[in-house]
Amino acid sequence: MKFVAFERAKQGTGASRRLRNTGKTPGIVYGGDGQPQLIELDHNALWHALKKEAFHSSILEMELAGKTNKVLLRDVQMHPYKQLVQHIDFQRVDARTKLHMKVPLHYVKAEESHAIKFENCVANHVMSEIDISCLPADLPEFIEVDLSGLKKGMSLHLNDIQLPKGVTAVTRGKPNPVLVSVVTIGGEEAADPNAPVAAAPAAEAKPAAGKDAKGGDAKGGDKAADAKAGAAAKAPAAKAPAAKKK
Repeated sequence: MKFVAFERAKQGTGASRRLRNTGKTPGIVYGGDGQPQLIELDHNALWHALKKEAFHSSILEMELAGKTNKVLLRDVQMHPYKQLVQHIDFQRVDARTKLHMKVPLHYVKAEESHAIKFENCVANHVMSEIDISCLPADLPEFIEVDLSGLKKGMSLHLNDIQLPKGVTAVTRGKPNPVLVSVVTIGGEEAADPNAPVAAAPAAEAKPAAGKDAKGGDAKGGDKAADAKAGAAAKAPAAKAPAAKKK
């Protein structure tokens, strides 16, 4: 990628504030054989360039004072809550000196793996970028990782992938970190498509006609209830007490 920078004469907090008010972003370029040099860039052009992945992970061509220099983006200072780039740093690239920087990982073909298609799993991306060391000519814009071989219960480690020629991974702590782990959705076991279909459970038997819930004779229960009701109807009604004569 190419971008244009301009020489900056003044430095300091006040000068940088005035520069930002005019739509410019202060910056610096250092490293290589030259001395550190103050620069300024158009803020809007820089803002859109920062949205591109290649601007962060590839060698850039900076046009400054009619000359083209190869540089790497090293640091960006953003405003705490405004969409404003406050300062930016670049490093000159020496073709004979190895670089150490982070490169993004691009995971592909996960949907073609047996774990995703048939085993009810998902691929959990543990790492999205890795640290590498290489010469500028060998610097990749990104590293592609093929996930078509994923199976249930497995994890993909750094040593399982093929790095580009001339590129060495730089690890801290764990020498062989996990890049991707396979996780079962909801903890459910995947069904075997070749397994026989299990018979549906038999429905519970309904109470037989003429039987109550306890297995008794429903009609008999009805007759007993009718007999009690008839006896109650035939019983003489209680007489009211006679009124006392005055």
